[in-house]
Amino acid sequence: MSENSQRASLAFGQVVIGPPGSGKTTYCHGMQEFMARIGRRVVVVNLDPANEVTPYQCAVDVSELITLPDVMENLKLGPNGGLIYCMEYLEANFDWLQEKLAAFRGHYYLFDCPGQVELYTHHNALKNVFAQLAKWNFRLAAVHLVDSHYCTDPGKFISVLCTSLSTMLHVELPHVNVLSKMDLIEQYGKLAFNLDYYTEVLDLSYLVDHLASDPFFRNYRRLNEKLVEVIEDYSLVSFVPLNVQDKESMRRVMQAVDKANGYSFGDQEHRSLEALMSAAVGADFHFTSTLAVQEKYVRSQDKAVEEEVMDM
Repeated sequence: MSENSQRASLAFGQVVIGPPGSGKTTYCHGMQEFMARIGRRVVVVNLDPANEVTPYQCAVDVSELITLPDVMENLKLGPNGGLIYCMEYLEANFDWLQEKLAAFRGHYYLFDCPGQVELYTHHNALKNVFAQLAKWNFRLAAVHLVDSHYCTDPGKFISVLCTSLSTMLHVELPHVNVLSKMDLIEQYGKLAFNLDYYTEVLDLSYLVDHLASDPFFRNYRRLNEKLVEVIEDYSLVSFVPLNVQDKESMRRVMQAVDKANGYSFGDQEHRSLEALMSAAVGADFHFTSTLAVQEKYVRSQDKAVEEEVMDM
């Protein structure tokens, strides 16, 4: 097979994973619209059998094969056991999935996955589905969404870091961790550190010291120290902040994923992206740091302090 024909047979995409409520379906909808605006042919594949209502146009829907309510009713399983059964059933019916996906060759794929964390940290069914897709010449990157409000609680953030690391090691795909719902982070209180401390996962000893000031966590300091040591020893976890309503934020996430899965876009798409971004934020939009989000956050905090002073 020639290099050009092999390249033509490749399919690129994202598997969108993360805990319940992290914004996976909203992300798929927003990314589908964003990519369509720049001329990328994109389809969404719903792999969540519990997802009864999808805001996006769904090309392939696992509910045609199996649904969680049916499994729970017929097999008398709870939602967690039901989801595991559904993924094992999907794994046993690769031929159905292959036939459905074959109809959309030449497209970019967004796989909207279930929200059960155990599927990405312990169980092998979904991992085996991803491995089978790789055998079918899919070049995938895992986009792991985490709700940004966990940054406001140091204990929960350490838990998120452990879950993200475990997921990266278990899923075995190029990985992009995303802090979702950045537009809502201001509602959850003031961050203990600057935003880039959380996105870059800088020296976590400061986080342990901050936790030690809480009487509840003081007795668990040694445990927290060992947890952050594991995270820092692997040195794999970092985050890209995302506000799905902001085009610049969507562009940064898309480019991080394109780098992870090896996708390279053509000149036409590049021109379309430049035109879209120029219309959104002006001609000069070449910045990749979290500075814009951080400045907005700091301004909101300063405004809140000023209002408190005025009320005194």
